[in-house]
Amino acid sequence: MRIIYIHQYFLTPKEGGATRSYHLAKGLVEQGIEVDMISTHNQAFYDLKIIDGIRVHYLPIPYDQRFGFLKRIWAFYRFTRSAKSWIKKLPRPDYLYITSTPLTTGLIGLWAKRKFALPYIFEVRDLWPDAPIQVGAIRNPLIKKLLYALEKRIYQQAIKIVALSPGIASNIRKKCPQANLHIIPNFADAEIFKKEEKSATLLKKFGLKNTLTISYTGAIGQVNVVDEILKLAHLSKKQKLPFQFLVMGRGSKLPDLLEKAKSQNLENFHLIPFGSKKEVAEVLNQSDVAFISFDQLPILRTNSPNKFFDAIAAGKVILVNHKGWIYDLVKQYEIGFYFHPSNPEEGLKILTKLHENPSKMEKIQQNAKTLSDRFFTKEIAIKKLLMVIYPEKFGGETRDEVYILTA
Repeated sequence: MRIIYIHQYFLTPKEGGATRSYHLAKGLVEQGIEVDMISTHNQAFYDLKIIDGIRVHYLPIPYDQRFGFLKRIWAFYRFTRSAKSWIKKLPRPDYLYITSTPLTTGLIGLWAKRKFALPYIFEVRDLWPDAPIQVGAIRNPLIKKLLYALEKRIYQQAIKIVALSPGIASNIRKKCPQANLHIIPNFADAEIFKKEEKSATLLKKFGLKNTLTISYTGAIGQVNVVDEILKLAHLSKKQKLPFQFLVMGRGSKLPDLLEKAKSQNLENFHLIPFGSKKEVAEVLNQSDVAFISFDQLPILRTNSPNKFFDAIAAGKVILVNHKGWIYDLVKQYEIGFYFHPSNPEEGLKILTKLHENPSKMEKIQQNAKTLSDRFFTKEIAIKKLLMVIYPEKFGGETRDEVYILTA
């Protein structure tokens, strides 16, 4: 079997960031499926690399989170056009496996199905156009109408759809009831993210003390509201509590975050530069609590954030600021607490109780690790994807129910 896998932002564990496509594609290759990955890089030339058996075609299309709206749209358009030309050059696949965002990647599937009768599977990581519309990036009524029509058509024409969360799946069902839908959530690499004791060497490396540590690892963009962690840092400093707060990441809002921390003289706040998955694991292993934050937009409650799955694989208490399906997991499996952005005092009380009761914290951390091992490993995700792509060989069908919350 041959697959052309389309992901505009393909990343490896060494590069850091969202590495889902790397692990899934590698898992397909290990089962004898040929995979050509069409992606991009910020270079002025085309490049081909063989990465763990995946043939990765890097197209010269620059992209940066700091790009303005029009510049992003131009990058999306260029990728769609260039990916089509490479599909024509490559040997005919059995399927296209297309992952969003952006939604415009679905145009590639519509084109390939119409021109070559190529079936495509569409993976929905985030709900477009709902997300940019709720954020306020798209306001024009006509553009909204066109994008919703495009979204529906992409779902209708896909042979199968993979959703990354129950909330995403529910939204798709409402728009396209006949969709052949499967849920394959995000996951962590258990070979990298493990529950380990704090390291004196790494504490020294990061300039940290061996005390209660709360960390955020991930994107620092408009919807991430990472500055909410500063509310806890400020209160902690005010009450002279020995807690420390870490942020490891990059994004358009990083300068604002640093300026706010500087203006409040938060000596208990530490920024660690963005790094590889191994470096993220090092940061988590010096932490006790992982802060998972998103803006209070309904659509963001459906997210399947990598930072959450990395954190539970590393056995961390979860402090989540929004009531989506991640909150449901936190509550049902007793792996953490809810942080109300308008009541940081209550959040600090939670942290203080954890600090005063190490055995309780250890139990919660073990609950998190158990949940990760039970549902959210790359091996489980690969097995489910194989059943979606090649049921004749790998048998069965994945369930599209909210099995995570009922098992």
